[in-house]
Amino acid sequence: EVQFVESGGGLVQAGGSLRLSCAASGFTFDRYAIGWFRQVPGKEREGISCIDSADGSTYYADSVKGRFTISGDSANNTVYLQMNSLKPEDTAVYYCAAIVAPLLLYRLWAFPESYEYWGQGTQVTVSS
Repeated sequence: EVQFVESGGGLVQAGGSLRLSCAASGFTFDRYAIGWFRQVPGKEREGISCIDSADGSTYYADSVKGRFTISGDSANNTVYLQMNSLKPEDTAVYYCAAIVAPLLLYRLWAFPESYEYWGQGTQVTVSS
């Protein structure tokens, strides 16, 4: 069974940092991409970052560019999202998700419907 588990969320003051982890199990595909999304109640799920297993290419939404960094640890089947200079508007539930054998990733990475597997989410709250 394929499973993704996010961790590392919590409460942090504005300007602070958190590192989210996305641990995969039962996931043995050679080519894939892992994305991070976030969602607040009443709004659509927002794609914020993605990493391609083929060449390590990374993608970021403008809202987090320069503050968030995505990275992967293939030995431990884990993808991280380092979040710095956090703002109250970063408050959301954060999800990781996976695409198997992605095509046109540079066009499709930010769309939730592109992804086949999802974690359960972790809450991030940034206080002002």
